[in-house]
Parts: sequence; C-alpha cells; structure tokens
Amino acid sequence: MDILSIAIIVFCIMELGNVLILYFNPDSKLGNGVAVFNAWEDVKKDKNLDLFAHYMAYWVAGVKLIFIFLLLVILITGRETTKIFAVVAMILSIATYFWKLHPIIKQLDHQNKISPKGYSKTLGLMITGFLIMFSLSLLIYLII
Repeated sequence: MDILSIAIIVFCIMELGNVLILYFNPDSKLGNGVAVFNAWEDVKKDKNLDLFAHYMAYWVAGVKLIFIFLLLVILITGRETTKIFAVVAMILSIATYFWKLHPIIKQLDHQNKISPKGYSKTLGLMITGFLIMFSLSLLIYLII
C-alpha cells in the first residue's frame, strides 16, 4: 500500500469519527461536536433555532460523508494519478478552512463563546496536521 493510500485511510477514519459524533451525539465537545459553541445550549431552547442548528450539524456530517465515500471510491478504483490529484484536492479544500472558518472561530474564542478556551488553536492545529499529513505524503510519494 502506498503512502497516498495510507494518508487517505487515516483521514477517512478520523472524519468518520466526526460524522458519528455529529449524527449521534452533536452535544459532544469531542471531535466536531457542536457543544464547544456556548450558543448551542441557547439555540436548543428555541424550537425553531434548535431544528435549524441540528439541520446544519447533520448537513456538515453529510458533506463529510460525501468526502469519505468519494475518497474510498478513489482508493478502491482509482489509478495512481487519480490518487495524486485526490490528495492535491484534499490539500486545497482543507486549506480553505483558514480563509473563512478559522477567523470566525478565533473571534468566538476571543469573545469567550467557545468552551474549552483555546479550542480555536486546537482545531487550527488539527487542520494544519491534516495539511501536513497530505502534503508530506504527496512529497514522499513524488520523491520515491
């Protein structure tokens, strides 16, 4: 098994954990559980906002599933060139987190609207870890 396949598998396993949390325990503060946002408890008190918030959590989980399933199809049926381009696509798509989402979560963290304090840094490091994993796997694959 090549290094690109290993990186894809690691990502799929980690994201599957996030999907399970979002679908079955969105109140969790683990993974991508939305209870890290202090407003989650406030939103649950309003029936209209509660439905909207749960819809959005499940929508994110669904999008993650699309990525996972597409990566698994590439892993099973894709040629090496397809895997290379899939990893490049993952690097680019994951990097977009820093464009819009990271500034917002940093601001929320600064305003004490996230628990635990400093979660934005933890999440930023995790996303950076994914970028490093995919970038290094691509670099190693291309060199070897």
